[in-house]
Amino acid sequence: MQTFEFVFCLLMAVTTYTISYFQFKEKGLLLNNAWFYASKEERLKMDKTPHYRQSGVVFALLGTIFLLLALQTAVKAAWMFYASIAVGIVTVVYAIVSSIRTERKRPH
Repeated sequence: MQTFEFVFCLLMAVTTYTISYFQFKEKGLLLNNAWFYASKEERLKMDKTPHYRQSGVVFALLGTIFLLLALQTAVKAAWMFYASIAVGIVTVVYAIVSSIRTERKRPH
């Protein structure tokens, strides 16, 4: 077993799941591009709930990727690597689609 890789991936999974938890609870810094690119005025008027939810889902999916990679390192199951790639693709597609849907619902 590759101990360093296992521990690193496990720590990353715990970290991303923790961030996801706080995003779902709408606590702490909003880790979302919509927030980072918004002006001060836009941030004051912004409904942050859908952005927190989107970030929570993305971080949960990232945690799943890291957990699968940690398990793959521990048990040497090649299919887990491919499963983590599939979850990565789902994560990217979700981020793009949910960003478009959130932007369409936003009043201009």
